Amino acid sequence: MRSKPKSEGYHQKLSWLLERFQEGLQLKTIEEDGVPKGFIEYIPSEYNWRGISGANYMIIHCLWIVGKGKGKGYGSALLKACLNDAKLQNKSGVAMVTSSETWLSDKSFFMKYGFRSVDTAPPCFELIVNSFDNHPVPHFNHGWEQRAEKHGQGITIIRSDQCPYFEDAVNSILEVAADRGLPAQIIRIENCKDAQLAPSAYGVFNVLLDGRLITYHPLNKRELNKLLDTYSG
Repeated sequence: MRSKPKSEGYHQKLSWLLERFQEGLQLKTIEEDGVPKGFIEYIPSEYNWRGISGANYMIIHCLWIVGKGKGKGYGSALLKACLNDAKLQNKSGVAMVTSSETWLSDKSFFMKYGFRSVDTAPPCFELIVNSFDNHPVPHFNHGWEQRAEKHGQGITIIRSDQCPYFEDAVNSILEVAADRGLPAQIIRIENCKDAQLAPSAYGVFNVLLDGRLITYHPLNKRELNKLLDTYSG
């Protein structure tokens, strides 16, 4: 919605969406006077792009409302649309990865709509579910550190095309790595199974330093340099 239509990240996201629609992904937007104010993206659990496993659930990837659109009930409308869709498809419930820090939604909003916490993952993730029946709930694919340790020295970026902002973030990380004389490599996540077994519960974007996760979300150069100073110190 805020990404630039001519940017590489925009076209990467578009191609990613076209492939995911074949797997049951839904992308719903809400508009005000013809202007998009928010969206929700969700997909059957078997094809989810988070670090979780589960069957017969709907997994919310993203629920986002533009700043000025908040407080108008748009988030509630989108969430209810997802819950209703899941019931129509005879799913056992809806689940989502939340975060107490940044980039992902906080769980507090969802708790008002029947969600509950069922699992946690470092550094700040919770898996929340709204169950419709007694079917086993999804769970995190633990083993984050072991998967991260498999990668070598320097910076490793493990990324997908799920978000249009990843491309610019990757370019910034590579520039910082070059400035600091750090070796850097990019590993692309090409399918949902690779995302489910990523080094973080977020799945689709992971930045490692010497085999250790340092961030799961895009950072600007100043933020990344500060973070690297912390780890090197």
